[in-house]
Amino acid sequence: MRKTPIISAKEAAAMVKDNMTLSSSGFVASCMPETLNKALEARFLETGSPRNLTLLYAAAQGNRDGSGADHLAHEGLLKRVVGGHYNMAPKIGELILSGKIEGYNFPQGTLSQLFRDIAAHKPGTITHVGLNTFVDPRLSGGKLNNVTKEDLVEVIDVLGEERLIYKSMNVDIAFLRGTYADECGNVTVEHEVASTEVTAIAQAAKNTGGKVIVQVEKVVKAGTLDPKLVKIPGIYVDAIVIAECPEDHEQCRTCAFDGSMSGQFHVFLDADSTPAKLDAKKIIGRRAALELTEGSVVNLGIGAPEYVAVVANEEGIGDYMTMTVEAGAVGGIPAGGPKFGGSVNADAILDQNVQFDFYDGGGVDLAFLGLAEADKDGNINVSKFGPRLAGCGGFINITQNAKKVFYCGTFTAGGLKVRCENGKLVIDQEGKNVKLKDAVEQITFSGKYAVKVKQPVMYITERAVFELTENGMRLAEIAPGVDLQKDILDLMEFKPIIDKDLKEMDPRIFKDELMGLK
Repeated sequence: MRKTPIISAKEAAAMVKDNMTLSSSGFVASCMPETLNKALEARFLETGSPRNLTLLYAAAQGNRDGSGADHLAHEGLLKRVVGGHYNMAPKIGELILSGKIEGYNFPQGTLSQLFRDIAAHKPGTITHVGLNTFVDPRLSGGKLNNVTKEDLVEVIDVLGEERLIYKSMNVDIAFLRGTYADECGNVTVEHEVASTEVTAIAQAAKNTGGKVIVQVEKVVKAGTLDPKLVKIPGIYVDAIVIAECPEDHEQCRTCAFDGSMSGQFHVFLDADSTPAKLDAKKIIGRRAALELTEGSVVNLGIGAPEYVAVVANEEGIGDYMTMTVEAGAVGGIPAGGPKFGGSVNADAILDQNVQFDFYDGGGVDLAFLGLAEADKDGNINVSKFGPRLAGCGGFINITQNAKKVFYCGTFTAGGLKVRCENGKLVIDQEGKNVKLKDAVEQITFSGKYAVKVKQPVMYITERAVFELTENGMRLAEIAPGVDLQKDILDLMEFKPIIDKDLKEMDPRIFKDELMGLK
């Protein structure tokens, strides 16, 4: 019987050599191999080695507290980062925006699929995802600063259709995380909120000559693990590291273990009988909830889009939709904060790359995402704002492929205060920042592409609703009580198309009572 070596975190860190490409698992504040990340950081700070690493990962990794990818945020340690999201690892973002390291931002789902294609020795991931957005090489090719030169994505022709190819690269070493390992190195992930793409990363490393090191809670006797729960077979694994410190192996960083998030059991969910306050976000959620159809598959973003579920539950139509999370959960109630990526009482938890296969093929009926910035062409920016690098995450995969997309957010930002009175919207204090721009800073969603593929797109705010047309943004609805010129047109950097029969938003939205959607 082949036994896999059990080594210390320090010994694992010593396996990382100069100029290697390192891939790691993690989804926001979950599934991160913190014991391994911390050991590699400690080695560099003590010895100055290793140097000039390339870090390749799919989802956000961190909790804005120095965890996750930010353990590696040191000049000299990193040469290049290729990632799907940066908002939870701000130190990495700072190194990139200051030009101290090379940086690329690619769609999270596409990166999760890239590991699978690397494992299969394909030249790259060929997809339509990212066309006409900032990752298209005709715009910036996902490059985040001037020191980033190499083209890692190209436009190609496939059977007469434009596609992008995200190029494969070798994975020299993988830092992954699981729950239990047996003596042979077989690893399960049953205590994790998601399996992410650990199988694909391990295969990619193994098939390109790299090493796979897995952090686990405990090592058990060979033959005692349920083979159906094994996500990383021992034939992929070169070494196991046991997490000695409990906080380095929390299910979700700073949170107690919750078996309802990892499928051990389902919990009773107490209905909150207290309706949410009728503020700007709830108004937006109410208007968006009017678009729900029974039996729909839904993806909800964070912020204002979360109120779609709040309103649906208040109205008794929460069962109209099955919510999904890009990390892999299908069904249940998506979690937020450091638990984002998991769901309570999920029906299924798929690998992230498999979930994105479904998303990319149009499996999501309705996607409700945030409205950070929009422009006259219907483009949306959620990925870069001056000195702040957020990254696209799964936004491009989701919004480019959902059957219908709804962008939900306040009309202005920075101090906006509104209320409802006598069925009308009253603006007590206007936001300081204009969100409807002549041109967005970075194109995370392409209105041009949406028009080309005839995708219905709606932009929902507390005072106005817009629709995307071939000729640009059309103002479709206006809230009762607001002044078209003063409260809308004067606070936009472009003039929308305005129909002569401009409609008022449904008056039920602005009354502090149930709308009767059931």
